[in-house]
Amino acid sequence: MIEFDRVSFSYGNRLVLHELSFSVHEDERTAILGGSGDGKTTILKLIVGLLRPDSGRILINGADITEKAEDELRDIRIKFSIVFQEGALFDSLSVKENVAFPLREYTRMTEEEIDRKVRELLRRVGLEEAIGHMPEELSGGMHRRVAIMRSMAAFEPKMFLYDEPTSGLDPVSADVICKLILDLSGQGRGYIIVTHKVFDAFRLANRFMFLKGGKIVFDGDRPALLGSTIPEIRIFLRELNLDRN
Repeated sequence: MIEFDRVSFSYGNRLVLHELSFSVHEDERTAILGGSGDGKTTILKLIVGLLRPDSGRILINGADITEKAEDELRDIRIKFSIVFQEGALFDSLSVKENVAFPLREYTRMTEEEIDRKVRELLRRVGLEEAIGHMPEELSGGMHRRVAIMRSMAAFEPKMFLYDEPTSGLDPVSADVICKLILDLSGQGRGYIIVTHKVFDAFRLANRFMFLKGGKIVFDGDRPALLGSTIPEIRIFLRELNLDRN
């Protein structure tokens, strides 16, 4: 479904991705690991056309999106549910209005239908009672759950993209988010999760990619990752208490 063909990208003079090539099928559960600033979030933004590569091609279901105009990218973006680390809820809107926003923007649902849909989505994550709350009244875990529901309110995505979904959360809240990610991935829908938390990556993914210096230096399954001798990967694995050296 997703194919990067020798993709390079820079922020100003800083090269972030260098001739990156990989493909991910829509039913895969993939974790992208790497240090801060190594381009993990950039990959997600490139997938949905929020950024454009300096060179190379990005194909979605065989269609090259690299040069597509903004209005042409809509049909690409509705294939994905994307949730960034900051959650991106509108601070001035209630929980209900945040989740309702894409329904009003992209559907012709009546207000009654929107209200019913919003309540259904919030009920699914145990937050219907928080429907009138403002984002500042939510815990970190609640905020993240609302953001996930809003990201899929108007469409039925083929694949989910998560940017550090458990970052900054306590263990209980992180557990809730992990269970939600697994629940939503049913019916053959996969996801890409960008994270620096190896424990959560192991819980959620069966394919692992590791970014270093703008390139993928590892792409494999769990046993291969555990057996890697790449120093940076060994440092990440210390979180699992499997490598104390």
